[in-house]
Amino acid sequence: MKISIHGLGYVGCVGVGCLSELGHDMVGVDVDPIKVALINGGKATIVEKHIDELIKKNVDKGLLRATTSSSEAIMNSEVAIICVGTPNDQNGHLDMTHIYAVAREVGKTIKDKNTFYTVAIRSTVMPGTNKKLAEIITNESGKKNEIDFAVVSNPEFLREGSAVSDFFNPPYTVIASDSKKGIEVMREVYGKINAEILITDVGSAELIKFVNNSYHGLKVVFANEIGRICKALGVDSRILMDLFVKDKILNISSYYFKPGFGYGGSCLPKDLKALNSIGHDEYLKLPVLSAIETSNQIHLEHALNLIINKRKRKIGFYGISFKAGTDDLRFSPALELAERLLGKGYEIKIYDKNVNLSLLIGKNKDFIFNKLPHINEILIEDLDQFLDSLEVIVVVNKDDNLDEMLKRSLNNTEIIDLISVIDEKSNLGKYEGICW
Repeated sequence: MKISIHGLGYVGCVGVGCLSELGHDMVGVDVDPIKVALINGGKATIVEKHIDELIKKNVDKGLLRATTSSSEAIMNSEVAIICVGTPNDQNGHLDMTHIYAVAREVGKTIKDKNTFYTVAIRSTVMPGTNKKLAEIITNESGKKNEIDFAVVSNPEFLREGSAVSDFFNPPYTVIASDSKKGIEVMREVYGKINAEILITDVGSAELIKFVNNSYHGLKVVFANEIGRICKALGVDSRILMDLFVKDKILNISSYYFKPGFGYGGSCLPKDLKALNSIGHDEYLKLPVLSAIETSNQIHLEHALNLIINKRKRKIGFYGISFKAGTDDLRFSPALELAERLLGKGYEIKIYDKNVNLSLLIGKNKDFIFNKLPHINEILIEDLDQFLDSLEVIVVVNKDDNLDEMLKRSLNNTEIIDLISVIDEKSNLGKYEGICW
Protein backbone atom coordinates (compact mmCIF):
# COMPACT_ATOMS: atom_id res chain seq x y z
CA MET A 1 0.00 0.00 0.00
CA LYS A 2 1.22 3.54 -0.73
CA ILE A 3 1.35 5.52 2.52
CA SER A 4 2.56 9.01 3.40
CA ILE A 5 3.57 9.86 6.96
CA HIS A 6 3.41 13.52 7.90
CA GLY A 7 5.93 14.51 10.53
CA LEU A 8 9.32 12.80 10.84
CA GLY A 9 9.85 13.25 14.55
CA TYR A 10 9.79 10.34 16.98
CA VAL A 11 6.50 8.71 16.00
CA GLY A 12 6.81 9.47 12.30
CA CYS A 13 10.37 8.23 11.97
CA VAL A 14 9.52 4.94 13.68
CA GLY A 15 6.40 4.72 11.51
CA VAL A 16 8.14 5.09 8.15
CA GLY A 17 10.84 2.62 9.16
CA CYS A 18 8.50 -0.05 10.51
CA LEU A 19 5.77 0.23 7.87
CA SER A 20 8.33 0.04 5.07
CA GLU A 21 9.69 -3.09 6.76
CA LEU A 22 6.16 -4.53 6.47
CA GLY A 23 6.37 -3.99 2.71
CA HIS A 24 4.44 -0.75 2.31
CA ASP A 25 5.63 1.91 -0.15
CA MET A 26 6.40 4.79 2.22
CA VAL A 27 7.04 8.50 1.80
CA GLY A 28 7.85 10.65 4.81
CA VAL A 29 6.95 14.35 4.90
CA ASP A 30 8.49 17.08 6.99
CA VAL A 31 8.96 20.84 6.71
CA ASP A 32 12.53 20.42 7.98
CA PRO A 33 14.83 19.69 5.01
CA ILE A 34 17.48 18.28 7.34
CA LYS A 35 15.12 15.48 8.49
CA VAL A 36 14.14 14.79 4.88
CA ALA A 37 17.81 14.59 3.86
CA LEU A 38 18.56 12.20 6.74
CA ILE A 39 15.82 9.79 5.67
CA ASN A 40 16.81 9.95 2.00
CA GLY A 41 20.39 9.27 3.08
CA GLY A 42 19.27 6.10 4.90
CA LYS A 43 19.54 7.58 8.38
CA ALA A 44 17.01 8.02 11.16
CA THR A 45 15.99 11.44 12.50
CA ILE A 46 16.07 10.09 16.08
CA VAL A 47 18.21 7.91 18.29
CA GLU A 48 16.31 4.67 18.79
CA LYS A 49 17.36 1.02 18.87
CA HIS A 50 17.08 -0.75 15.47
CA ILE A 51 15.47 2.15 13.60
CA ASP A 52 18.62 3.15 11.69
CA GLU A 53 19.02 -0.29 10.16
CA LEU A 54 15.35 -0.45 9.15
CA ILE A 55 15.50 2.93 7.43
CA LYS A 56 18.74 2.20 5.56
CA LYS A 57 17.51 -1.23 4.48
CA ASN A 58 14.23 0.06 3.08
CA VAL A 59 15.65 3.20 1.47
CA ASP A 60 18.07 0.90 -0.34
CA LYS A 61 15.16 -1.36 -1.38
CA GLY A 62 13.25 1.62 -2.78
CA LEU A 63 10.39 1.28 -0.28
CA LEU A 64 11.14 4.50 1.60
CA ARG A 65 11.88 8.10 0.68
CA ALA A 66 11.12 11.55 2.12
CA THR A 67 10.03 14.95 0.82
CA THR A 68 9.18 18.45 2.02
CA SER A 69 6.17 18.53 -0.33
CA SER A 70 3.05 17.30 1.45
CA SER A 71 0.94 17.72 -1.70
CA GLU A 72 3.28 15.48 -3.68
CA ALA A 73 3.18 12.84 -0.95
CA ILE A 74 -0.62 12.97 -0.68
CA MET A 75 -1.12 12.82 -4.45
CA ASN A 76 1.05 9.71 -4.64
CA SER A 77 -0.40 7.82 -1.68
CA GLU A 78 -3.61 6.08 -0.64
CA VAL A 79 -3.26 6.82 3.07
CA ALA A 80 -1.89 9.80 5.00
CA ILE A 81 -0.83 9.11 8.59
CA ILE A 82 -0.50 12.29 10.67
CA CYS A 83 2.37 12.15 13.15
CA VAL A 84 3.12 15.85 13.64
CA GLY A 85 3.81 17.30 17.09
CA THR A 86 1.05 18.53 19.40
CA PRO A 87 2.85 20.35 22.23
CA ASN A 88 1.03 21.95 25.16
CA ASP A 89 -0.01 25.56 24.77
CA GLN A 90 0.20 28.07 27.64
CA ASN A 91 -3.13 26.81 29.04
CA GLY A 92 -2.15 23.16 28.94
CA HIS A 93 -4.22 22.25 25.90
CA LEU A 94 -2.56 20.55 22.95
CA ASP A 95 -1.59 22.91 20.13
CA MET A 96 -3.39 21.57 17.07
CA THR A 97 -1.87 24.02 14.57
CA HIS A 98 0.22 21.45 12.69
CA ILE A 99 -2.58 18.87 12.68
CA TYR A 100 -4.97 21.32 11.03
CA ALA A 101 -2.30 22.37 8.54
CA VAL A 102 -1.90 18.79 7.34
CA ALA A 103 -5.69 18.44 7.05
CA ARG A 104 -5.85 21.55 4.88
CA GLU A 105 -3.11 20.16 2.62
CA VAL A 106 -5.01 16.87 2.34
CA GLY A 107 -8.19 18.71 1.41
CA LYS A 108 -6.52 20.87 -1.23
CA THR A 109 -4.74 17.90 -2.77
CA ILE A 110 -7.47 15.26 -2.87
CA LYS A 111 -9.67 17.75 -4.73
CA ASP A 112 -7.81 16.48 -7.79
CA LYS A 113 -7.79 12.79 -6.82
CA ASN A 114 -10.43 10.38 -8.12
CA THR A 115 -9.80 7.62 -5.60
CA PHE A 116 -10.90 7.13 -1.98
CA TYR A 117 -8.41 8.61 0.49
CA THR A 118 -7.82 7.69 4.14
CA VAL A 119 -6.37 10.05 6.75
CA ALA A 120 -5.21 8.43 10.00
CA ILE A 121 -4.51 10.52 13.10
CA ARG A 122 -1.55 8.96 14.91
CA SER A 123 -0.63 12.04 16.97
CA THR A 124 -2.15 12.58 20.40
CA VAL A 125 -4.93 15.11 19.82
CA MET A 126 -7.68 16.98 21.65
CA PRO A 127 -11.16 15.40 21.79
CA GLY A 128 -13.21 16.32 18.74
CA THR A 129 -10.23 16.42 16.37
CA ASN A 130 -11.48 13.61 14.15
CA LYS A 131 -14.69 15.53 13.45
CA LYS A 132 -12.81 18.80 13.00
CA LEU A 133 -10.44 17.29 10.43
CA ALA A 134 -13.35 15.87 8.47
CA GLU A 135 -14.86 19.38 8.33
CA ILE A 136 -11.56 20.95 7.22
CA ILE A 137 -10.99 18.38 4.48
CA THR A 138 -14.60 18.73 3.27
CA ASN A 139 -14.31 22.52 3.12
CA GLU A 140 -10.99 22.43 1.27
CA SER A 141 -11.83 19.65 -1.18
CA GLY A 142 -15.57 19.89 -1.70
CA LYS A 143 -15.67 16.12 -1.19
CA LYS A 144 -17.79 14.11 1.26
CA ASN A 145 -16.62 12.38 4.41
CA GLU A 146 -17.21 8.59 4.39
CA ILE A 147 -17.87 8.67 0.63
CA ASP A 148 -14.74 10.24 -0.89
CA PHE A 149 -12.44 10.10 2.13
CA ALA A 150 -12.22 8.86 5.71
CA VAL A 151 -10.71 10.22 8.88
CA VAL A 152 -9.50 7.48 11.24
CA SER A 153 -8.30 7.85 14.82
CA ASN A 154 -5.32 5.53 15.35
CA PRO A 155 -3.37 6.43 18.53
CA GLU A 156 0.17 5.14 19.00
CA PHE A 157 1.58 3.36 22.07
CA LEU A 158 5.34 3.68 21.61
CA ARG A 159 7.90 3.97 24.40
CA GLU A 160 11.19 5.71 23.78
CA GLY A 161 13.97 3.15 23.95
CA SER A 162 11.78 0.27 22.77
CA ALA A 163 9.69 1.94 20.07
CA VAL A 164 10.53 -0.47 17.24
CA SER A 165 9.68 -3.48 19.38
CA ASP A 166 6.51 -1.72 20.57
CA PHE A 167 5.47 -0.99 16.98
CA PHE A 168 5.71 -4.63 15.95
CA ASN A 169 4.38 -5.98 19.28
CA PRO A 170 1.74 -3.54 20.54
CA PRO A 171 -0.75 -4.48 23.31
CA TYR A 172 -3.40 -3.86 20.66
CA THR A 173 -4.07 -1.62 17.68
CA VAL A 174 -6.86 0.93 18.15
CA ILE A 175 -8.89 2.07 15.13
CA ALA A 176 -11.95 4.32 15.17
CA SER A 177 -13.84 6.02 12.38
CA ASP A 178 -17.32 6.83 11.12
CA SER A 179 -16.22 5.22 7.85
CA LYS A 180 -16.29 1.43 7.53
CA LYS A 181 -14.10 1.66 4.45
CA GLY A 182 -11.52 3.75 6.33
CA ILE A 183 -11.43 1.10 9.07
CA GLU A 184 -10.84 -1.66 6.53
CA VAL A 185 -8.02 0.34 4.92
CA MET A 186 -6.27 0.66 8.29
CA ARG A 187 -6.80 -3.03 8.98
CA GLU A 188 -4.81 -3.67 5.81
CA VAL A 189 -2.08 -1.22 6.88
CA TYR A 190 -1.50 -3.19 10.11
CA GLY A 191 -2.46 -6.60 8.73
CA LYS A 192 0.99 -8.16 9.16
CA ILE A 193 1.31 -7.14 12.82
CA ASN A 194 0.45 -9.94 15.21
CA ALA A 195 -1.78 -8.00 17.60
CA GLU A 196 -5.50 -7.66 18.20
CA ILE A 197 -7.15 -4.83 16.29
CA LEU A 198 -9.76 -3.12 18.44
CA ILE A 199 -12.47 -1.14 16.65
CA THR A 200 -13.90 1.42 19.06
CA ASP A 201 -15.75 4.73 19.06
CA VAL A 202 -13.89 7.90 18.07
CA GLY A 203 -14.24 9.54 21.50
CA SER A 204 -12.58 6.62 23.26
CA ALA A 205 -9.80 6.46 20.66
CA GLU A 206 -9.06 10.16 21.13
CA LEU A 207 -8.91 9.84 24.93
CA ILE A 208 -7.10 6.51 25.42
CA LYS A 209 -3.58 7.97 25.20
CA PHE A 210 -4.42 10.59 27.86
CA VAL A 211 -5.80 7.87 30.13
CA ASN A 212 -2.80 5.59 29.58
CA ASN A 213 -0.17 8.21 30.27
CA SER A 214 -2.00 9.77 33.21
CA TYR A 215 -2.28 6.34 34.80
CA HIS A 216 1.39 5.62 34.17
CA GLY A 217 2.24 8.90 35.88
CA LEU A 218 -0.07 8.00 38.76
CA LYS A 219 1.67 4.64 39.19
CA VAL A 220 5.08 6.30 39.41
CA VAL A 221 3.89 8.83 41.99
CA PHE A 222 1.97 6.21 44.00
CA ALA A 223 5.04 3.95 44.16
CA ASN A 224 7.26 6.87 45.20
CA GLU A 225 4.89 7.95 47.99
CA ILE A 226 4.87 4.37 49.28
CA GLY A 227 8.65 4.40 48.95
CA ARG A 228 8.97 7.50 51.16
CA ILE A 229 6.79 5.89 53.83
CA CYS A 230 8.86 2.70 53.66
CA LYS A 231 12.17 4.49 54.00
CA ALA A 232 10.92 6.46 57.00
CA LEU A 233 9.86 3.18 58.64
CA GLY A 234 13.02 1.27 57.72
CA VAL A 235 11.17 -1.03 55.29
CA ASP A 236 12.67 -1.92 51.90
CA SER A 237 10.15 -0.49 49.42
CA ARG A 238 11.53 -2.63 46.59
CA ILE A 239 10.61 -5.83 48.44
CA LEU A 240 7.19 -4.44 49.38
CA MET A 241 6.27 -3.36 45.84
CA ASP A 242 7.58 -6.61 44.36
CA LEU A 243 5.12 -8.32 46.72
CA PHE A 244 2.36 -5.90 45.71
CA VAL A 245 2.62 -6.60 41.96
CA LYS A 246 2.56 -10.39 42.42
CA ASP A 247 -1.20 -10.14 43.00
CA LYS A 248 -2.53 -10.30 39.43
CA ILE A 249 -6.12 -10.97 40.56
CA LEU A 250 -6.81 -7.62 42.25
CA ASN A 251 -3.73 -5.35 42.31
CA ILE A 252 -2.60 -5.68 38.69
CA SER A 253 -5.90 -6.37 36.96
CA SER A 254 -9.03 -4.77 35.54
CA TYR A 255 -11.01 -5.46 38.72
CA TYR A 256 -11.34 -1.94 40.13
CA PHE A 257 -11.22 -0.06 36.82
CA LYS A 258 -14.96 0.21 36.36
CA PRO A 259 -16.42 3.73 36.47
CA GLY A 260 -19.33 3.76 38.87
CA PHE A 261 -20.01 4.60 42.49
CA GLY A 262 -17.43 5.38 45.19
CA TYR A 263 -15.71 2.90 47.46
CA GLY A 264 -16.81 2.11 50.99
CA GLY A 265 -16.85 -0.78 53.47
CA SER A 266 -14.86 -1.56 56.56
CA CYS A 267 -11.42 -1.99 54.92
CA LEU A 268 -10.63 0.60 52.26
CA PRO A 269 -11.57 3.76 54.20
CA LYS A 270 -9.98 2.48 57.41
CA ASP A 271 -6.67 1.36 55.94
CA LEU A 272 -6.28 4.40 53.70
CA LYS A 273 -6.86 6.71 56.66
CA ALA A 274 -4.34 4.74 58.72
CA LEU A 275 -1.68 4.84 55.98
CA ASN A 276 -2.07 8.62 55.70
CA SER A 277 -1.75 8.87 59.48
CA ILE A 278 1.50 6.90 59.36
CA GLY A 279 2.82 9.33 56.74
CA HIS A 280 1.71 12.30 58.83
CA ASP A 281 3.51 10.87 61.88
CA GLU A 282 6.69 10.70 59.82
CA TYR A 283 6.24 14.33 58.61
CA LEU A 284 5.80 13.20 55.01
CA LYS A 285 3.82 15.01 52.32
CA LEU A 286 1.72 12.47 50.42
CA PRO A 287 -0.53 14.43 48.05
CA VAL A 288 -1.76 11.46 46.03
CA LEU A 289 -2.57 9.19 48.97
CA SER A 290 -4.18 12.04 50.91
CA ALA A 291 -6.31 13.04 47.89
CA ILE A 292 -7.93 9.62 47.43
CA GLU A 293 -10.54 10.08 50.14
CA THR A 294 -11.20 13.65 48.96
CA SER A 295 -11.80 12.42 45.41
CA ASN A 296 -14.14 9.71 46.69
CA GLN A 297 -16.17 12.32 48.57
CA ILE A 298 -16.33 14.55 45.49
CA HIS A 299 -17.72 11.59 43.56
CA LEU A 300 -20.35 11.06 46.24
CA GLU A 301 -21.35 14.73 45.86
CA HIS A 302 -21.64 14.12 42.13
CA ALA A 303 -24.07 11.25 42.77
CA LEU A 304 -26.03 13.36 45.26
CA ASN A 305 -26.40 16.20 42.75
CA LEU A 306 -27.48 13.70 40.09
CA ILE A 307 -30.40 12.70 42.30
CA ILE A 308 -31.27 16.24 43.43
CA ASN A 309 -31.27 17.51 39.83
CA LYS A 310 -34.14 15.14 39.01
CA ARG A 311 -36.33 17.47 41.10
CA LYS A 312 -38.31 14.54 42.52
CA ARG A 313 -39.01 13.89 46.20
CA LYS A 314 -39.74 10.15 46.41
CA ILE A 315 -36.44 8.29 46.10
CA GLY A 316 -35.86 4.53 46.31
CA PHE A 317 -32.47 2.91 46.85
CA TYR A 318 -32.22 -0.53 45.29
CA GLY A 319 -29.39 -1.82 47.47
CA ILE A 320 -27.78 -0.08 50.45
CA SER A 321 -24.84 -2.27 51.57
CA PHE A 322 -21.38 -1.15 50.48
CA LYS A 323 -21.21 -3.92 47.85
CA ALA A 324 -23.46 -6.60 46.39
CA GLY A 325 -23.80 -9.96 48.14
CA THR A 326 -23.18 -8.67 51.67
CA ASP A 327 -25.09 -7.06 54.52
CA ASP A 328 -22.11 -4.94 55.55
CA LEU A 329 -23.35 -1.36 55.89
CA ARG A 330 -20.21 0.17 57.39
CA PHE A 331 -19.09 3.24 55.45
CA SER A 332 -21.52 2.45 52.63
CA PRO A 333 -21.55 5.47 50.29
CA ALA A 334 -25.18 4.71 49.39
CA LEU A 335 -26.09 4.89 53.07
CA GLU A 336 -24.49 8.32 53.27
CA LEU A 337 -26.49 9.43 50.24
CA ALA A 338 -29.71 8.23 51.85
CA GLU A 339 -28.84 9.96 55.13
CA ARG A 340 -28.15 13.27 53.43
CA LEU A 341 -31.30 13.13 51.33
CA LEU A 342 -33.38 12.40 54.43
CA GLY A 343 -31.82 15.44 56.06
CA LYS A 344 -32.97 17.52 53.10
CA GLY A 345 -36.57 16.34 53.50
CA TYR A 346 -36.74 13.69 50.77
CA GLU A 347 -38.98 10.64 51.15
CA ILE A 348 -36.65 7.64 51.12
CA LYS A 349 -37.29 3.93 50.70
CA ILE A 350 -34.61 1.24 50.74
CA TYR A 351 -34.77 -2.32 49.39
CA ASP A 352 -31.87 -4.72 49.95
CA LYS A 353 -32.54 -8.46 49.99
CA ASN A 354 -29.29 -9.08 51.87
CA VAL A 355 -30.02 -6.71 54.76
CA ASN A 356 -32.19 -8.11 57.56
CA LEU A 357 -32.25 -5.79 60.57
CA SER A 358 -33.03 -8.59 62.99
CA LEU A 359 -29.87 -10.43 61.94
CA LEU A 360 -27.46 -7.49 62.15
CA ILE A 361 -25.00 -7.64 65.03
CA GLY A 362 -22.05 -5.79 66.50
CA LYS A 363 -20.54 -2.73 64.85
CA ASN A 364 -22.53 -3.29 61.67
CA LYS A 365 -25.79 -2.92 63.63
CA ASP A 366 -24.50 0.03 65.62
CA PHE A 367 -23.38 1.80 62.45
CA ILE A 368 -26.73 1.62 60.66
CA PHE A 369 -28.78 2.69 63.67
CA ASN A 370 -26.43 5.60 64.38
CA LYS A 371 -26.66 6.74 60.77
CA LEU A 372 -30.38 6.12 60.27
CA PRO A 373 -32.17 5.74 63.63
CA HIS A 374 -35.48 5.26 61.78
CA ILE A 375 -34.15 2.59 59.41
CA ASN A 376 -37.05 0.31 60.46
CA GLU A 377 -39.47 2.68 58.75
CA ILE A 378 -37.66 3.04 55.43
CA LEU A 379 -36.15 -0.43 54.86
CA ILE A 380 -38.81 -2.27 52.85
CA GLU A 381 -38.79 -6.06 52.51
CA ASP A 382 -41.60 -6.36 49.93
CA LEU A 383 -40.62 -5.36 46.39
CA ASP A 384 -44.10 -4.15 45.40
CA GLN A 385 -44.33 -2.01 48.52
CA PHE A 386 -40.87 -0.62 47.78
CA LEU A 387 -41.85 0.36 44.23
CA ASP A 388 -45.15 1.95 45.21
CA SER A 389 -45.20 5.71 44.43
CA LEU A 390 -41.45 5.98 43.75
CA GLU A 391 -40.34 8.73 41.35
CA VAL A 392 -36.63 7.87 41.22
CA ILE A 393 -34.91 4.51 41.67
CA VAL A 394 -31.19 4.61 42.49
CA VAL A 395 -29.59 1.26 41.59
CA VAL A 396 -26.74 0.63 44.00
CA ASN A 397 -26.30 -3.15 43.91
CA LYS A 398 -27.28 -5.93 41.54
CA ASP A 399 -29.08 -9.05 42.71
CA ASP A 400 -31.26 -11.81 41.26
CA ASN A 401 -34.37 -9.62 41.56
CA LEU A 402 -33.03 -6.66 39.54
CA ASP A 403 -34.70 -7.63 36.26
CA GLU A 404 -37.96 -8.30 38.07
CA MET A 405 -37.73 -4.91 39.79
CA LEU A 406 -37.26 -3.18 36.43
CA LYS A 407 -40.24 -4.98 34.92
CA ARG A 408 -42.46 -3.91 37.80
CA SER A 409 -41.28 -0.31 37.87
CA LEU A 410 -43.49 2.22 36.12
CA ASN A 411 -42.45 3.55 32.73
CA ASN A 412 -42.26 7.11 34.05
CA THR A 413 -39.90 6.21 36.89
CA GLU A 414 -36.48 7.87 36.71
CA ILE A 415 -33.61 5.36 36.97
CA ILE A 416 -30.13 6.35 38.15
CA ASP A 417 -27.62 3.57 37.63
CA LEU A 418 -24.52 3.78 39.84
CA ILE A 419 -22.93 0.47 38.84
CA SER A 420 -23.55 0.00 35.08
CA VAL A 421 -25.88 -2.99 35.24
CA ILE A 422 -28.79 -1.70 33.17
CA ASP A 423 -29.10 -1.44 29.42
CA GLU A 424 -29.59 2.27 28.82
CA LYS A 425 -31.54 1.43 25.65
CA SER A 426 -34.24 -0.12 27.79
CA ASN A 427 -37.62 1.61 27.69
CA LEU A 428 -38.06 1.08 31.40
CA GLY A 429 -38.18 4.60 32.73
CA LYS A 430 -35.84 7.50 32.04
CA TYR A 431 -32.28 6.22 32.43
CA GLU A 432 -29.09 7.99 33.49
CA GLY A 433 -25.75 6.48 34.44
CA ILE A 434 -23.41 8.12 36.94
CA CYS A 435 -20.41 8.17 34.56
CA TRP A 436 -21.92 7.33 31.18
